[in-house]
Amino acid sequence: MTHSPETPNTQLRLTINGEVVQLQNISPSLTLLQYLQQSGRTGTKEGCGDGDCGACTVAIIGEDANGNPCYQAVNSCLIPLGAVAGREVVTVEGLAKDRLHPVQAAMVKTGGSQCGYCTPGFIMSMFAAYYGGKLDDAAVEGNLCRCTGYLPIRRAAQLAISSASGVANETANGDVNESINGSINGSENAATHTASIGLLNESANCASDGVDHESVDLFDSESDPFRQRLTAATADLRSISYSTDQQQFYRPTELNHVLALLQQHPEATLVAGATDLGLEMSHHRRAFPVLISLEAVSDLKQIRRTEAGVEIGAAVPLSQIEANLHGVFPSLDEMLHWFAARQVRNRATIGGNIGTASPIGDLPPVLLALDAEVELVSAQGHRVMPLANFFKGYRQTDLQSGELIRAVHISTQITPSATRRFSQSYKVGKRGTDDISIVAAAFTVDLDAADQIVHARLAYGGVAATPVRAVQVEQMLIGQPWSWSTIQQVKPALQAAFTPLTDLRGTADYRRMLIGNLLEKFFVEINESQCINQAVHY
Repeated sequence: MTHSPETPNTQLRLTINGEVVQLQNISPSLTLLQYLQQSGRTGTKEGCGDGDCGACTVAIIGEDANGNPCYQAVNSCLIPLGAVAGREVVTVEGLAKDRLHPVQAAMVKTGGSQCGYCTPGFIMSMFAAYYGGKLDDAAVEGNLCRCTGYLPIRRAAQLAISSASGVANETANGDVNESINGSINGSENAATHTASIGLLNESANCASDGVDHESVDLFDSESDPFRQRLTAATADLRSISYSTDQQQFYRPTELNHVLALLQQHPEATLVAGATDLGLEMSHHRRAFPVLISLEAVSDLKQIRRTEAGVEIGAAVPLSQIEANLHGVFPSLDEMLHWFAARQVRNRATIGGNIGTASPIGDLPPVLLALDAEVELVSAQGHRVMPLANFFKGYRQTDLQSGELIRAVHISTQITPSATRRFSQSYKVGKRGTDDISIVAAAFTVDLDAADQIVHARLAYGGVAATPVRAVQVEQMLIGQPWSWSTIQQVKPALQAAFTPLTDLRGTADYRRMLIGNLLEKFFVEINESQCINQAVHY
C-alpha cells in the first residue's frame, strides 16, 4: 500500500475538560502547558519545566496495558500540542463544579496544601490513580512539595482511595482511620466536622453523631461523570497532517506511511513520547520544521512474545512495558521502576530511550547486558543488529537516512551449557528517584554446573561517550570460576577499560570507583541469594 502526499490542514482539535477545542494556525510544538496558560487555564502550574517536579501534571485519556481507556498523569510542560490532538485532556479546573472531586475533598480534609503551588499537580496525579485503582506513594512519585508537607498529602491519597474502593474507617497502613464516607475519629469537634463535610458536599447534613453517610457518597460508579466519560472514550488518534507557516506536523497511523513521509521529508524529526524533545522545544527553543509523530502507529506499539523471547515495539510507552512484561526480565522491571517518574513513563518509549543515544540513559545498559537486538526499517527494507553495534558515538547511532527503530528484541534463552543465569542492574544517582544517573550498570553471567562462567555481559552508562560493554573483561571471565578472587583479578582491567569524565554529577575518579565496586556488589549479592535475577537500586 502506498501513500500519496497529503495536503496539510491548519486546524488541531482536542477536548479539554469535556469541551471540544479547535485550534487554528497554532504551532504544534507549543507545549500543552504553554497553551493552557495562554488560554487562561492557569490552574496548571509551571515549576521546573523539565518534567521533574510534577506541578504541571494533567491527565489525558490513554490506554492501559490491556488497550482499555484509562486516565494517565502526564507532564504538560513536555507534551507538544500535536501529541494531544484528538485526545481528551483533564486539568484541575475541570474536576470541580457543583462539588469537589473526592481527591480534592481528601486534600482539603487532611490539610494537604500549604503554599498551594504544587497542589494542582498532586491532585491530578491522584485523580489519574483514583481511576486506576493504585492510589499509593508511587502515584505521586513524580510530584514534589517544596514545603515538604508530604504526610498530609499521603493521608489524602489514602483517604481518597478508601472512598473509591468503598472502604470505611481503615487504610492500608492505619495512618488514616477515616474515609470520606466514614465518621471522624480523634479530637475534631462536631462544628469542625460539619465544616469539613460541608466542603465535601454542600448537601451533606451533620447528624448529632457525625455525618449523614448517604449524603456524602459523592461519586458512586454510576453517577461519576469522569468514570462515565472514561467508559465512553475512544481515542481519536486518526492520521493527522497539520501545517503552519513555519512547521509541518504529521501523525500517521501506518508504518509504511511513516516511511513514505521520511522519503518525502528526509530532514524530518521523529517523535513519540516527546519527553526528551519537549525539553529541546520548551527550554532550548529549538525549531523542528517537520515533525512526524509515531505514537499512533499500531505496528510500533505492540509487545509480542515468542518461544525465543520478546519483541517490544519502539513506540511502546515504558509504563506499558512495566505492566505487560512484569516478571519476564526482573532486572528490566526494577530499572523501569527507578526510571524518572510515573508521568514520564506514561509517555517515554523504549525506542526513544535508545534512539537518543544518551551516554547516561538508564535502559541501554540493561538491554546491552541482555544481548538485546534492535530492528531498523526503511522503505528499502529492514535489518536487525545487536544493540552493542548501534551506538557509534556521542548521541550518534547507526540509523541511516529514512530509517527508524521498529522494535527491540530480547532473548529469554540462556547459554546451552549453562545451568543458571544471574542478572542484576544498578542505578547510582544523587537521589533515589526521578534523577539522572551518575553511573548505570547491568551485569549478566551464566554459570555451568561447576560454577564456571560460560557467558558474561558487563554493561555501563555514564562512563563513556556511549552506553558500552566491557568486552575484553567479559572475555577474561569466560572459563573462570565464579569467585571473589576472579572478580579481584579482573577489577583493575575493568576500571582501566573506560575513561569517564568529571561533571557536576560526579568526578571521573568516583565513576571509576563505581565501575569496579558495582561488579563486586553484584558478586556479593549473588552469593547472598541464588535467585538474584533482579535489579537493585543503589
